Amino acid sequence: MKLIGMLDSPYVRRVAISLELYGVAFEHEPLSVFSTFEAFSRINPAVKAPSLVLDDGSVLMDSTLILDYFEATSPASGKLLPQQPQALAKALRTLGLALAACEKTVQIVYEHNLRPAEKLHQPWLERVTRQLLAACTELEQQLLAERAQEPRLDQAAITSAVAWSFMQLMLPDVVKADDFPSLGAHAERLECSDLFKRYPIA
Repeated sequence: MKLIGMLDSPYVRRVAISLELYGVAFEHEPLSVFSTFEAFSRINPAVKAPSLVLDDGSVLMDSTLILDYFEATSPASGKLLPQQPQALAKALRTLGLALAACEKTVQIVYEHNLRPAEKLHQPWLERVTRQLLAACTELEQQLLAERAQEPRLDQAAITSAVAWSFMQLMLPDVVKADDFPSLGAHAERLECSDLFKRYPIA
């Protein structure tokens, strides 16, 4: 089994960390959708990271769909999402916020790095930045509300930490650490773990 993509992508990284927790053995092939586009396209013509090549040669793509597959095939003791509906809804809300923050971060980075400066659309940037900060604010408030609870290394916790580290790598001047201390502390705790260190963001 091969996981294709770079670990500076939060989507690739959340899959890598989760696969280890699922007990799935895999080889990581760090291909870039930019600098190694052609090599990536030979594995997955859609060139979408992450892509996962299963043992039978099937190629799955999109981090959420890849993780859905392993969540469905894992025993109850190894699942990373709650099974009780109310707890599941809460976890999925957290995942939605964290993934929205990742998506908006990517949009801002692409707008600055791929579009010519004279064609930057400031109203669009302002809107996306507002969405990014709103998602972070919601995550911060949720973590504050849960601070008395015993932290659990589940999919919501993994993705929130991975998202924060990605934002701090790419947009530290936009998503300021001082504005989101609980989110930062949560990510720092997980980044110090051996599991996260095995899949460094950079």
